Amino acid sequence: MRNRTITTFILLGLTDDPELQVLIFIFLFLTYTLSVTGNLTIITLTFVDSHLKTPMYFFLKNYSFLEISLTTACVPRYLYSIATGDKVITYNACFIQVFFTDLCGVIEFFLLAAMSYDRYVAICKPLHYVTIMSSRVCGILISSCWMAGLCVLIPPLSLGLNLKFCDSNRLDHFGCDAFPLVKISCSDTWPMEQTVIICAVLTLNMTLTCVVLSYAYIIKTIFRFPSVQQRKKAFSTCSSHMIVVSITYGTCIFIYMNPTAKGEVTIKKVVSLLIFSVSPTLNPFIYTLRNNQVKKAFKDSIKRIALLSTK
Repeated sequence: MRNRTITTFILLGLTDDPELQVLIFIFLFLTYTLSVTGNLTIITLTFVDSHLKTPMYFFLKNYSFLEISLTTACVPRYLYSIATGDKVITYNACFIQVFFTDLCGVIEFFLLAAMSYDRYVAICKPLHYVTIMSSRVCGILISSCWMAGLCVLIPPLSLGLNLKFCDSNRLDHFGCDAFPLVKISCSDTWPMEQTVIICAVLTLNMTLTCVVLSYAYIIKTIFRFPSVQQRKKAFSTCSSHMIVVSITYGTCIFIYMNPTAKGEVTIKKVVSLLIFSVSPTLNPFIYTLRNNQVKKAFKDSIKRIALLSTK
């Protein structure tokens, strides 16, 4: 943070068109409300329903917390910017936003890998599931995800804090992000650019390898099941996780495969917005609509609330 001449940044957002801004505001407000409500519902259900106190829902609870944190770190600030027209963000607030959005994003990848391992043990080693996925092991896996996230984030963030900004403070984005900051810096940004790309590629490769290997063994095991009914039941327990993995990895690979392309800046801003708004909104529906246990827990909770309200 030393020797900088710029203390604030201007977030240019997605568009200057007032009509489009109104539509974006309504869209973001609705998706943010649904996201927070949906993920808080999952967290609450895992606490109050005894049938959901299993490793799978323990990981899902943590994933929902990360989704709320990820979208809250970015979307409310952009909503405020649209509503008030105030596009200025301070230097410290900008880097705090980068820290929390990137940390939650990186941890999610490691958590998805841990969740795929949980599904592998449940399907491939069902008799040993309770022993292998004990509460102690689950706690270690969650702690490891957080530690891995911090280890991946600290090197590029440390380099980012030493960047100097001299000429421009206009960020071509709706929030603070590494690549727009690098673009306007007057420092030598090559070390940071390479560090960001290396960390992103390592994170994607390590976690994706774990996910692919887990599901390779899962699919191999499922095809050995004698009955079609058993296969359907096994696939249904993994389908929600597979959908979320596909959405998460697909969008991030799109952004990081060609991070310096000038002509795709607008497309990448839109994709980033979808990551922060649509994905956290879809995840609760993906997990609940395809999961009978969650649906039953939700209905039971509604019945309990209705009974309490009539007393």
